[in-house]
Amino acid sequence: MKKIILSIISISLIVNFVCAQQKGAFISFDKTVHDFGKVKEDGGRVEYKFEYTNTGSAPLIITNVRASCGCTSPTWTQQPVMPGQKGFVTTMFNPIRRPGMFNKSITVETNSQKSRNVLRITGEVIPRVKTVNDYYPKTIGNLRLETNHFAFVKVYNNQIKKDTLKIFNSSDSKMTISFENVPSYLTLKTSKSVLNPKEKAFIVGEYDGNKVNDWGFITSRVKVKVNNQQVQGGTITISAKIEEDFSNLTEKEIKNAPKIVFDNRTFNFGKRPAKQKIDHEFKFKNEGKRDLVIRKIRATCGCTTADPSKKILKPGESSSFKVTFNPGSRKGRQRKSLYVICNDPKNSNVRLMINGELE
Repeated sequence: MKKIILSIISISLIVNFVCAQQKGAFISFDKTVHDFGKVKEDGGRVEYKFEYTNTGSAPLIITNVRASCGCTSPTWTQQPVMPGQKGFVTTMFNPIRRPGMFNKSITVETNSQKSRNVLRITGEVIPRVKTVNDYYPKTIGNLRLETNHFAFVKVYNNQIKKDTLKIFNSSDSKMTISFENVPSYLTLKTSKSVLNPKEKAFIVGEYDGNKVNDWGFITSRVKVKVNNQQVQGGTITISAKIEEDFSNLTEKEIKNAPKIVFDNRTFNFGKRPAKQKIDHEFKFKNEGKRDLVIRKIRATCGCTTADPSKKILKPGESSSFKVTFNPGSRKGRQRKSLYVICNDPKNSNVRLMINGELE
């Protein structure tokens, strides 16, 4: 009899404890993880509704719901949920361009005793079968290209670099490809002089760094003709970063090389009125043992200009250049970069920063 009484007392204490714990709003989800299983990439969005009950004693309010990525779009019960009533958090997942396994979280913030709850959706996106349009998304008439940007990436000043760009004749007729406005340092041709209907080929490019009279990032636009006809929008962009090749220097040559040293690589102009031009002088010195040559000063936007007063510095010599930032209609935080390209083998591309706030 004593055991029965003790059991009843224990149960009562547990119930009272739980009730005390759930005083106020309390969110109880039916489940916190949902596995969609296998989802087709081209099968459209999938969604799942996570249902919950307010097991507390006060109205439950969801204050915010955040998904771990933009592919997951949640909606939820907006109005307060009374004690004993149900609500929901619905999450929608978009599988497009997301093949493979996925595991996404949804954070639910409420006025519950447990103010933050994490829901999770999992599954696997089965990739759709790719078409010709997927492999060759860019078009110039009936010519399809894998990209309209032919990027050679890095080309040394003493190098001839070759690369290819995939193309496809999507028409039902034979096709010839030709090029106009090709820079002298660039050679372009197709791997086949005539493309048969539905035939794949390549644009073969040859970039001669020896012939480029420039440094840093360079872009060119080349016209592409199909069957000797200019097609609207028929251009491709050619890009490369021209760098000096220091790979053949000996240890002695590197030790005796020029060395560029700046007093400061960052200039913070603080807070300035909008539309006010900002000038700054970057000072530097050649602390090496040979002449320092400033090849080029390149700004990341047209709003910033730099004027070097001297381009060749003897060992131990100092110089400077003035930078002008013209903000135009820009406002708020600003962060602009300049790149100083020189013949210092250990620091041939120096990044300088200008930042601050335009009121």
